[in-house]
Amino acid sequence: MMLRSLWLFFAQGVTLALAVLFIVATLRPDLLPKRWHTLTHSPNAAILDKTPAASLANPFSLAPAARNAIPAVVNLSIHREPEASGSSESLFSEHYFSPYQYYQSLRTTSLGSGVIVSPQGHILTNYHVVKETNDIRVSLADGRVFSAKIRGVDPETDLAVLQIDARQPLPVITFADMSHVHVGDIVLAIGNPFGFGSSVSMGVVSALDRSMLGISQYESFIQTDASINPGNSGGALIDTIGNLIGINSTSYSPSGGSLGIGFAIPASLAQNVMTQIIETGEVSRGWLGIDPQTLEPEMAKQLSLPGDQSGGTLIVGVQEGGPAERAGLKLHDIVTEINGKPIRNAYQLQSSVSELAPGDTARLRVWRNAQWWDIKVNAGKRPTQSF
Repeated sequence: MMLRSLWLFFAQGVTLALAVLFIVATLRPDLLPKRWHTLTHSPNAAILDKTPAASLANPFSLAPAARNAIPAVVNLSIHREPEASGSSESLFSEHYFSPYQYYQSLRTTSLGSGVIVSPQGHILTNYHVVKETNDIRVSLADGRVFSAKIRGVDPETDLAVLQIDARQPLPVITFADMSHVHVGDIVLAIGNPFGFGSSVSMGVVSALDRSMLGISQYESFIQTDASINPGNSGGALIDTIGNLIGINSTSYSPSGGSLGIGFAIPASLAQNVMTQIIETGEVSRGWLGIDPQTLEPEMAKQLSLPGDQSGGTLIVGVQEGGPAERAGLKLHDIVTEINGKPIRNAYQLQSSVSELAPGDTARLRVWRNAQWWDIKVNAGKRPTQSF
């Protein structure tokens, strides 16, 4: 017992001495003998010597991630022509504007953000930021200003691709591997809120694969509590390294202010849309020619769906002559899988079909008349939608 007490006393003393030494080395290194400085500047300490002082002072800073991404996030100024409506006499008499001045006063300007994604000057942004205009000014963080042209748009995902003609090298953001993005990850939202210029807000990934929000046709949003305010649309949502994980799109706010519920389009989806637009000028999606409806539990019982089947999509319409009809799909079929992927609702069915390229074969698992059927459908090209 005596030996154990002595050992405990010795261990506590060593721990206390090391703690005191650490505090002195941190706050008053000048009080330590020169040999201590020699040890801390040995080859084993080379990494510390090369680390910026700011990083040592604040090892938890996200400044390096912001520095990596901010140069590639641009401010957009979008000018739209006025709509011809109403008389302008009262404005002329009250303000004494010339007709030209009055016209200019009606010319509206909105602000948004974008992200440079290629050395050739391609910029990703939201479709709703640039729709109904061809007059777009792009301002870079280094002060350069360019006129941009629209390469293509995809209203169904609320994405657009712009391009600027830069004679000098452009800062380009790096796409993240979306398989490494998880709920709880720290993220930064970068954009041009309220026209204030480049701004950064921090938050976390609150949820993934948010859908059925009524924002766009195809939804698989990243939800975040990083502030996404007016003007942030089209900007970058980045990880703690500075890689792009999403294009900021919108926020949920009945009052117009930030309530901590923002949504970003996943970078993987944005990259796919961008590649198709650059290569072909449009986005091609698969199409089966069916009208789906989410299967409610009560309806599942009426249709004798097996008890272990947690969901599915009921076909309530089959287009005559379409791919589905040619493959033998019928009204009231229940689709539970596409290419081995479970289908729980109508949105998942539409999303899975949209990921197919025209001509691809889709293998559908179907419940019909209390029996399972495996049906192969050759996807067609989705007809152009008007917005």
